[in-house]
Amino acid sequence: MNVETIGLWAGATWNALNDANCTLSVKGLKKATKLKEKELYAAIGWLAREGKVNVEATETDVEVTLL
Repeated sequence: MNVETIGLWAGATWNALNDANCTLSVKGLKKATKLKEKELYAAIGWLAREGKVNVEATETDVEVTLL
């Protein structure tokens, strides 16, 4: 995997969040993006590092919201 690939995954994740216009769980993002869990977490990390998402752990999942 390379930086360009992770950037593509981040774009797919951002688009899914933007299209949903709400907070999505990791489970919801996996369904919306068709990414594997490791790929999705790499994408979320990319977006979090860029300050584009808020990530919050709940009792049962992780929720991601666009900023």
